[in-house]
Amino acid sequence: MPEEKKDSQYYKGEAKFSPIPLIVSSPVIKAENKGKIKASAVETMQKQANQQIAMLRKQADTIMQQVREIEARLQVSYGIYEAEMKFTPKIGENYHLYEKDGGKILSFISPDEWGERMPYDSFLATVHLLADRTWEVKVSNDEGGLMII
Repeated sequence: MPEEKKDSQYYKGEAKFSPIPLIVSSPVIKAENKGKIKASAVETMQKQANQQIAMLRKQADTIMQQVREIEARLQVSYGIYEAEMKFTPKIGENYHLYEKDGGKILSFISPDEWGERMPYDSFLATVHLLADRTWEVKVSNDEGGLMII
């Protein structure tokens, strides 16, 4: 029985899979500190994941900013489409929004072109019709309460 124990202490598999060197000319096999390897791997993994998460958050912030801009443009556009229009606006052109007697009027004549007497109560904004049929505010009169167009 003691001989069986003695035999079980030695590696009997193929030499290339041996966990220890079997001959003098074998390459040196150093024991690995598995705790250190795992800690390093976990640290690297966390850094990489945090970097990717930060990049995605930045992209999400950019997308949300674009969403807010589109929503604001929609609100302005709803207000402009409620205004009186006596013509069909063309895409890519600038128009001017005025207020008269509590109602809004869209015109292609700018405030500077009226001369001394403008027929409207106040100028609200110069707007630009975009290809998606929403309106972009170019110049606004802060007193006109543009955001409530």
